[in-house]
Amino acid sequence: MSRTYYIFSPGRLKRKENTLALEKDDERKFIPVEDIDHIYCFVDMDLNTQLLEFLSKNQVAVHFFNYYGHYSGSFIPRETLLSGYLIVKQVEHYLDISKRMELAGQVIDAAIHNIRRNLEKRDYDEICAKLDIYREAAIRANSPEDLMSVEAHARKAYYSTWENLTGWEFGQRSKQPPQNALNALISFGNAMTYTTVLKEIHRTALNPTISFLHEPSERRYSLALDIAEIFKPILVDRLVFRLTNLNMLSEKHFDRNLKSTYLTEEGRKIFVKEFETVLENTILHRKLKRNIRYKSLIRLDLYKLVKHLLGEEEFSPVKVWW
Repeated sequence: MSRTYYIFSPGRLKRKENTLALEKDDERKFIPVEDIDHIYCFVDMDLNTQLLEFLSKNQVAVHFFNYYGHYSGSFIPRETLLSGYLIVKQVEHYLDISKRMELAGQVIDAAIHNIRRNLEKRDYDEICAKLDIYREAAIRANSPEDLMSVEAHARKAYYSTWENLTGWEFGQRSKQPPQNALNALISFGNAMTYTTVLKEIHRTALNPTISFLHEPSERRYSLALDIAEIFKPILVDRLVFRLTNLNMLSEKHFDRNLKSTYLTEEGRKIFVKEFETVLENTILHRKLKRNIRYKSLIRLDLYKLVKHLLGEEEFSPVKVWW
């Protein structure tokens, strides 16, 4: 089974016959290309078009992060699963506001349900009641902008519990750049979720640039942003709670200055190791009656979206029951 490779040391990535060679100083490590799902680069790497052509042929995506762990962009292989009819339907659902709102509303409803689930049985009844109100408000929303506003208010209420849940300073959500350790964890985790979703989209015939909640724009795969909203509470938030509550991360795992806070290399290594573990965790699927990996839940939701676009069934994204 192919897996994800994370590169934390600078060097050169090149093709060597039909394998991938990672060169650093006088060291060289060979990786069979069929063993690679996708690659994360957290340092400067030398590579060339010959390598990119080789990776594209073998359907290997590469995600690039800068020195601070901030997501820079992705190399996505050329599409192999093409469906002109599906793209037409995807565009149709974007252009028709009622169809678009139906899909965007389902995304927000699932997202708020999933963050609420993280608070249940934790004595946050008042916040859970607020989240219920926001779910009702989402039903009455008239535009994607209204839905985004509802989601922002729901997140604000949710984040008000985080200092108690983690024992770490939080304040409020800050993104570019993150102002403290909790914000750094959220931003890094969200980027990891975005790239994971993007790779799963590439395994379908969906167009990653045509979205329904987020406005499509240049230089971003906005459908990945839509689907990531559903899974961030499951993949990122629960992991942050675990890392902080079990003292797996501490002050030494963060670089701080007057304007920003970022994970150190050691901190990123701990996070991605645990993130991979989360993706490989399984849950007994209530409908399929078999164990499903968390990562596979993403693809199942994408298949549900395809069926909705084709008029086969209503889109109902995953809502945490466990």
